[in-house]
Amino acid sequence: MLSLSALDWLALAIFAACWIGYATVVDRVPSIRARSVIAAMDEQRRRWMLATLGRENRIADMAAIGNLMNSTSFLATTSIFILGGLVAMLGASDLGRRVVATLPWSEVPSEVAWEIKIGLLLLIFVNAFFELTWALRQFNYGSILVGAMPPAADGAAGLPQAEAAARVLNRAARHFTTGLRSYYFGLAALAWIVHPLALVAASLFVLRELHRREFRSVIREAVQPSP
Repeated sequence: MLSLSALDWLALAIFAACWIGYATVVDRVPSIRARSVIAAMDEQRRRWMLATLGRENRIADMAAIGNLMNSTSFLATTSIFILGGLVAMLGASDLGRRVVATLPWSEVPSEVAWEIKIGLLLLIFVNAFFELTWALRQFNYGSILVGAMPPAADGAAGLPQAEAAARVLNRAARHFTTGLRSYYFGLAALAWIVHPLALVAASLFVLRELHRREFRSVIREAVQPSP
């Protein structure tokens, strides 16, 4: 660990504060979460499941869940390919450091520092894989709950089933969001290979983009449930 400079440690601390701090505030503080696109979509999914109760033919609902599963599966599969590439980079540190040395304003890491930086990326994308595969399983559970809904003629009898399906789909979406954030911050961590200050800049940029997209985007206004 002595192979990391003070600037490396500072950059790593800022990176962790951006990722963990943002996730903690947005996911754990109800008053802030309520203003996000995530909370708005949670309510829309609940309305979707309640509307599903009134339909005899639910093929379109199952197809929509299938589309959610496909996008989640794509990212989970991609994370496996990324992990394979990172393992290759870990085993070819000399070649990787020579490539970094050709970049302008780069700080060529020592062999130990290189392994630490690639190891961080491995941890990030392992986390992404587990989050995304768990989201995939929960979308699968949600499809089963939709399939088990009683006929539309039963009316309010299916309300608990619809609420349960909404909760499962919302949890799946939450883990999908967590996995997607791992991708964003994984790209930020990639900048650490070049220079610690690049990691700081990339972390702040990702933080800004996440906040803009989840709290200040046109999409958030569009999906905000009407009273």
